[in-house]
Amino acid sequence: MIKEDAITIKPPNARPDENIILGIILRLASVVAISAMFMFVKLAMQNGVHVVESLFWRQLTAIPIVLIWFAYSGQLQSIKTKKPAAHTIRMFLGVSAMGLNFIGFSLLPMAEATVIGFASPVFGTILAALILREPTGIYRWMGVLMGFVGIVIVVEPETLINIWSNSSSIGPIIALAGALITAAVSIQIRNLGKTENSGTIVFWFSITSVIPLGMAMLFYASSHSQEVWLYIVGLSICGATAQFLLTAAMRFAPVSVVMTMDYTALIWTTLFGYWIFNDVVSASTWLGAPIIIGAGLFIAWRERVRR
Repeated sequence: MIKEDAITIKPPNARPDENIILGIILRLASVVAISAMFMFVKLAMQNGVHVVESLFWRQLTAIPIVLIWFAYSGQLQSIKTKKPAAHTIRMFLGVSAMGLNFIGFSLLPMAEATVIGFASPVFGTILAALILREPTGIYRWMGVLMGFVGIVIVVEPETLINIWSNSSSIGPIIALAGALITAAVSIQIRNLGKTENSGTIVFWFSITSVIPLGMAMLFYASSHSQEVWLYIVGLSICGATAQFLLTAAMRFAPVSVVMTMDYTALIWTTLFGYWIFNDVVSASTWLGAPIIIGAGLFIAWRERVRR
């Protein structure tokens, strides 16, 4: 998912522009846009568009949105950075996570890929404990354990057992890898956020990612029909729109409030998957989804209590 792309502004204690209801509405709208983006990604990749092409056009379209936001919010001076190496690491992690998520959605039913993506907070808790040495109490470890139970139910044990002998098993593994790298992106952003403005992080990710992706386009770009180009335009516009809505949502409401709206993505990806791809959601996905979502919400709640 692309939640980490949102530009957030650290607000003062008193926020005259705070509007919780508007923030929630904008976040819900961003979830629809993200779900539509993955629908177009799946359509494009099923019709011969390479993942590199999808990533390039997605990121290129985001640059004007970032620049417009900076001009609107008066943050143009904040793009200076003293940590180019850290931003480079964040870029490679971000592009890898997005690429794995794109491939995961292209191989799996949309609802299943979405549910597996919800495992990111579970992986994030583990990485925060191992890398950042954050204190993690028994309650959050219980949330991690609950999340892994949900993951095993959705992925199904035989998928893990047959990964080397059955090519159809690779989809869930790629989706899990995407969730893991997305969690790593969150950890890297948290590290950068200690000294860097969050808008600066987004700016450098958008700018720097286009460079290697543009170079890769020399090898992977190809001609497409008008219909396929419409899919590419759709994923690019939906991705940029989602980024703008994510940004606006966190301007009007606290992150802890609006982030819970992300789980509504399961509604939209289920509907898009059924209408466009005739996806049938498996019983294991329906069974594991509430467990993974519950684990994510529980971890978020414990994080808020700890802070």
